[in-house]
Amino acid sequence: MAWTRGQMARRAAAELRDGYYVNLGIGIPTLVANCVPEEIDIVFHSENGMLGLGGFPAADRVDPDVINAGKQTITELARTSYFSSADSFAMIRGGHIDVSVLGAMEVAENGDLANWMVPGKMVKGMGGAMDLVAGVKKIIVLMEHVAKDGSPKFRRACGLPITGRNVVDMLITDLAVFTRSDRISAFELREMAPGVSVADIRAVTEARYLEKGSLGTSA
Repeated sequence: MAWTRGQMARRAAAELRDGYYVNLGIGIPTLVANCVPEEIDIVFHSENGMLGLGGFPAADRVDPDVINAGKQTITELARTSYFSSADSFAMIRGGHIDVSVLGAMEVAENGDLANWMVPGKMVKGMGGAMDLVAGVKKIIVLMEHVAKDGSPKFRRACGLPITGRNVVDMLITDLAVFTRSDRISAFELREMAPGVSVADIRAVTEARYLEKGSLGTSA
């Protein structure tokens, strides 16, 4: 049985440590903010010029001027600060963000990431992903294991335009978790969703990866 998006977000949140500065991409990654334990203090960063983002507002407290980079309305905290987009990207490019959790359309076995466009389809812009994968210390990707047509999204090589080469450190899908110890190592299958077997993963994965180590499942 595949993990839900909420369970994927909880698994990503387990990688965050007290005091981290974290940037969340649009889509599934936005759920990570709701999964951080209360005893862990995380400072969330947004490319549009916010540091210290709060959670999503109640319906009667929506302020259309307080949004994240994905144009979702959020809330302020007592420590929230605002600045220009130029300063925001200086934080990213200067290596001041500890982790970025991003969505993806494809991830390659060598850590290449494709998540910004599909040729022939209109895009509003490349967003901040190219800067994030180049400037952030650790990149975690959350995505479904296969596309809507059933084709693998964890591939030998990305077929879509590349966001960044050799940038993904950890891949969490609805079926499994893959990690690599550094960016010269191969991905290793580390965890599987309950009821999912190694054979199941192989059947829907084009990428080559290692299966050594202690494999486990988590709910």
